[in-house]
Amino acid sequence: MNFDRQTTLRAAVTLSGIGVHSGAPASICLKPSSANSGVVFLRTGIEGMPPQLIHAKHTKVSATELCTVIGDRGPASVSTIEHLMSACAGLGVDNVLVEIDGPEMPIMDGSAREFVAAIEATGLVTLAAPRRYLKVLQPVRIEQGRAFAELMPAEQGFRLDVEIDFDTAVIGRQRKIFDLDAKAYASEISKARTFGFMRDVEQLWKAGFALGASLDNTVAIGDDKVINPEGLRYGDEFVRHKVLDAIGDLALAGYPIIGEFRSYCGGHRMNVRILEALFADRANFAIVESQPVFAPARAVQMSAVAPAAYAPDLH
Repeated sequence: MNFDRQTTLRAAVTLSGIGVHSGAPASICLKPSSANSGVVFLRTGIEGMPPQLIHAKHTKVSATELCTVIGDRGPASVSTIEHLMSACAGLGVDNVLVEIDGPEMPIMDGSAREFVAAIEATGLVTLAAPRRYLKVLQPVRIEQGRAFAELMPAEQGFRLDVEIDFDTAVIGRQRKIFDLDAKAYASEISKARTFGFMRDVEQLWKAGFALGASLDNTVAIGDDKVINPEGLRYGDEFVRHKVLDAIGDLALAGYPIIGEFRSYCGGHRMNVRILEALFADRANFAIVESQPVFAPARAVQMSAVAPAAYAPDLH
């Protein structure tokens, strides 16, 4: 098996649900795509506009408040992309077309678990093109108050060191160090759910957020306990979800990263800002072809490059 090659899906797979913030229904279809195309969203269902292609890159991010949004600030955008992006990066999916008929990705159960299950069910194929990596060459750091994020060089692999610190005994201070690997991602990170505080609900609703949130897709935190009757999936589920989000946001680099990421009290905005800081100076990074640090999930070899999946859909 040649895991130094790019991957795509073996076949298309469809999922549906509602957006956690908009409450709007959404259906997505993940389709195989050609080498070097990356993750691309095809946004359909825009009133008065043709379908719009939006490349999942940090330069396309238009908002980071409570979720990551790519596209313009109008109707031609897709929000809450971070969980699917995380699943793709976690399993080693390099190229995929994401057709979506609404403004927000379905939240599913609040984690990346169902995206991982869908990708694993259809499987991956390896393409003829070599995989390219973004190798961090020198440290880059940003700060905002007590929060910080930084990317540092590493000889191989991608390590995340994420720490959170909430002024509530339900969460407190948690830290997770994780070396990205497909099998470990599926078991240790992908099932960690998004979370929110009951005290913030009314304010979020007034601001147009959390309109689709429920105990089915969010860990709800009360004054002194988790409200969900089933409790937590992990003792440190909160920081694991922050790792999940960071993997998804940092995938907007457009390449798998060789380096180490550290953050303290970070979030979507900090994750995107560290990419902006990295790309601000060409001396900070190099694009290299290298042996991968983990094998993509359930890949099989293909001798030919898959055809572009999105070209005919624009007609």
